[in-house]
Amino acid sequence: MTRTLVSNRALVAFVGVVLIFAIGAMLIPGFSSLFSVRAMLVLGCLLAVAALGQTLVMILGGIDLSIPFVIGFANVVFASLYGSGVPVLLIFAIVLGAAALIGAFSGAISAALSVHPLIVTLGVGTIVQAGVQIWTKGLPTGSAPPFINTFVSLGGSVGPLPFPWLVPFTVVLTVAVLFVLRRTIYGRKLYALGSNPKAAELALIRPVVLWAMTFALSAVFAALAGIFLLGFTGSSSANVGAPYLFQTVSAVVIGGTALIGGRGGFVGTLAGALVLIELRTLLIGMGLSEAMVQAALGVLILLLVAAYGRDQHIRTLI
Repeated sequence: MTRTLVSNRALVAFVGVVLIFAIGAMLIPGFSSLFSVRAMLVLGCLLAVAALGQTLVMILGGIDLSIPFVIGFANVVFASLYGSGVPVLLIFAIVLGAAALIGAFSGAISAALSVHPLIVTLGVGTIVQAGVQIWTKGLPTGSAPPFINTFVSLGGSVGPLPFPWLVPFTVVLTVAVLFVLRRTIYGRKLYALGSNPKAAELALIRPVVLWAMTFALSAVFAALAGIFLLGFTGSSSANVGAPYLFQTVSAVVIGGTALIGGRGGFVGTLAGALVLIELRTLLIGMGLSEAMVQAALGVLILLLVAAYGRDQHIRTLI
């Protein structure tokens, strides 16, 4: 029983959510208050949406370092276009479409040229950020539509439930991703290519196409997180996604997705995102500085990598 519990990394992450919350409730006054719980849920959901693409990419065996840059791109471009009077639906199409093209380009280049995605996505992300800064001249303007503010607002609610629409949206998204990964051809191909690339190619899975699709999805969800962050903060910034470089990878690792591909899922990432937000809140509530909080989270990630990184690749177990 214990061995089964430990081997189910998503379940371990959810156990961590409960334990950290219990510790915080005992040690920090107000940690378990309605406002605090609502704030942690919203922040956790924002991180989970941003980390969804990172989960898919890491199942594939890659990593996407362009996520914070795409978040900043979407945040600034959406606000600027809305401030210019462009219809909201058209803005969504422009921003998400452009993000998909950015991600597809990164994935296709990585797979076609056999260049590690860490290098490609970092380079592409830097170009995207530079383009945004040149376009806005360093002075982004505009705002979010009121319905996006309501969607992510800490004061918003879904009927009698004391949290905004972002929370049930993330729950529905989790169920949808679980279905896609377990019950669709795309999901089966994703795990197959992440588990054994050579065998997947022999099974007529085209790696360039799948890498382009997966990195496109990663960029789309990063852009969606950037739009939600615009509604959450109320103002645009090209650097709003900067904290998400570390946090998306951390949430995925805490959630149990294998660093070498072929294993993991979004359910664990959601739990990992909540663990991160709760832990940050707990450490800050205990009086630790931001530098100490980052150091503590870094130690946690090192411990998890040391534990999970020793696993054999799934192709060696078949």
